[in-house]
Parts: sequence; structure tokens; C-alpha cells
Amino acid sequence: MLKVMTVLGTRPEAIKLAPVIHALQRRSDRVRPFVCATGQHREMLDAALRSFGIRPDFDLQLMQPDQSLADLTARVLTALDGVFREVEPDWVLVQGDTTTVMAASLAAFYRRIRIGHVEAGLRSGDLARPFPEEANRRIADLLADLHFAPTPAARDHLLREGVSAERIIVTGNTVIDALLATAERINPRALIERIGDLDVRDGFFDRRMILVTSHRRENFGAPFAAICRALRAIAERYPDVQIVYPVHFNPNVAGPARALLGDVPNIALIRPVDYETMIALMQQAYLILTDSGGIQEEAPSLHKPVLILREVTERPEVVALGAARLVGSDYDQIVGETSRLLEDAEAYRRMASVENPYGDGRAGERIVAAILARAG
Repeated sequence: MLKVMTVLGTRPEAIKLAPVIHALQRRSDRVRPFVCATGQHREMLDAALRSFGIRPDFDLQLMQPDQSLADLTARVLTALDGVFREVEPDWVLVQGDTTTVMAASLAAFYRRIRIGHVEAGLRSGDLARPFPEEANRRIADLLADLHFAPTPAARDHLLREGVSAERIIVTGNTVIDALLATAERINPRALIERIGDLDVRDGFFDRRMILVTSHRRENFGAPFAAICRALRAIAERYPDVQIVYPVHFNPNVAGPARALLGDVPNIALIRPVDYETMIALMQQAYLILTDSGGIQEEAPSLHKPVLILREVTERPEVVALGAARLVGSDYDQIVGETSRLLEDAEAYRRMASVENPYGDGRAGERIVAAILARAG
């Protein structure tokens, strides 16, 4: 029986690994799956796990207030070493570019355990953007035995870095598996109506809505303040448009957001929502402003234009195809591009009609099939 341990620490990891975990569970004839949660983002991680009915076999509960990246890395590395020593997995699967991913890859490497990296090969080309994610994913790819690339472009990055072709499998992105399955079973309006701190009276569902998410470390400080000023200007210019912003718990985001936007009537600053409710908000949105990698991947499937609140993106496909535009934290670009999409119906239609380049909803099955094929 092949022992496969999936390690995750944040909400995006849980969402993107859920299809893989479910696919592993369906192969109980050949696989004994384990799930280990580091708790890097405690509350938001727990909500995502509940959404997909996943109960970790190991919960390390490593989240601490204001912990440094070095402290988190050391604690994840040490704790996972103990888990790996106990379970002795044949494979460790990690997803993406978090500190959990990097530390789990290193811990598995030290124990000579084979590593599968889901969402391998993404590159921004700049170690500082996003920080520390660009370094994390490069380290994970350096140590991985199998690279599950979401797109041909990601595969090409790995090939240029010297990874052999037989160790790369283009699977599509598992986030599309999760999105399509979730969108099919939810009632968007009912979920939005249940958001406790969002007022949906007075024609909320008849107004155009802009969904905003911003939490990247690279935007902390002056860039985030510029984003908030741009949101305020958009709200004042278009009083008939509703902006909804689920604000991340991180105090570097929550404090400035409430200070700079808390008094604007048509900006709703709400608590973070669970995965199903976020999908419902995306379905309701007219357009999306985000620095989230996952939303960049999901939005084209819902035919929602995206303005990316970053200077660079490791998901160039959505920009190249025209489904998204990079606006960074530049006040004029954010206001200008948002205004264009609100006022120019043809520009909006072009962005909203792009087909999603990130897969067909079967990435999880492909990943498990590749692992089993190498088990003999």
C-alpha cells in the first residue's frame, strides 16, 4: 500500500489540494492517504477544510501572532520531521509557494522521501515579487521528484531550468477542479444573503459589484495605501457601484483598510468569507480587483475580468489572453482601468469572453494517476 502524505498550511493550499486528496481517497485499493495541516493560517485554513469535508490526520497548530518567516520555517521544518519519522510516507505532496511548501519540501528531502510539487513551474522572474513566494516555489521545484505543471508555459520554465521532461506532467490547475465542483452545487444569492456584515437590502443584487481582495506582503505599507486611495476614488466616482472587500485578518491589511475605507458608504469591508461564499461573490461580481493568484486562475471560468494588483504575475496566460490586466498599486492605473471597464461595454465583453487556460477540472485525477504509474 502506497503511503502518500499531503501537507498544507493555508486556505489556498487546502482549496487546491482538496481535489487531489479526494482523488487519493478514491484509490483506497492502492493508496493510504494522510493529510497534515501546519496551521500556517489557522482560521481561514479550517474553514476551507470544512468546505471540502477534509479532516487532517495531523494538525501541528503552528500559527502564532506576528511570527517571523524564520520562526515559522524553523517550526514547520522541525514539526514535520517528527511526522515524517512517524508515518514514513512514500510520497509527500505540496502545493504552490507558501512557507509550508518550502519547509515541507526540505523536511521530506532530508528524510529522502519523494516529493510531488503541485502547481510547479510558476515564475515571476523576480525573487522580491512576490516575496517570499517566488523563492519558496523555486526551492520546492529544486527538490521535487515530480513536477505537476498547470500549463505548458510552466512546463517550459522547468525545462529551461534543467528539469528532465519525464519528471514534468502538465495537469491543468486543481483550482479549476475545485471551482467547477463548487459552482455547480451552491446557491450564490443565498450564500451572499447570509454574510452577516454585508447589507444586501436596497437593490444590492441589481447594482454592479466590484469584488476586491488584497493581502500580499509585497503590497504592505505605501502600495496598499495607494490601492485604498484608488478604491475610494472609484467609489466616489461611481456611487451606483458597490465595492465588496473581504478584509484579510493580517493587521498590515485590516488596520489600513478600515482606516482609509471604513467611512465610504458604497464600500463594504467584511470579514473573510468561506470558500463557497467567495465563489458566490465572484459569480455576483461585475469585475474583480485582486492580488490573489487563485482568483486570477478562477475568474476566467466565471467570465469575470480581473485587474491584478501586482507589478508582475507568475500567471502570464491570463494577461496574454486578455482576461486580466496588471495594474499594480498605481493609483492612476487602478482608477483608469476600472473606469474603462465600467464605461466601455466592448472592452468589458472582450475581457469577459476569454476561455480559461488553466484546465478542464480533471487535474487531481491526473496527479494521482502519475504517482500510481511510478509506484509499479
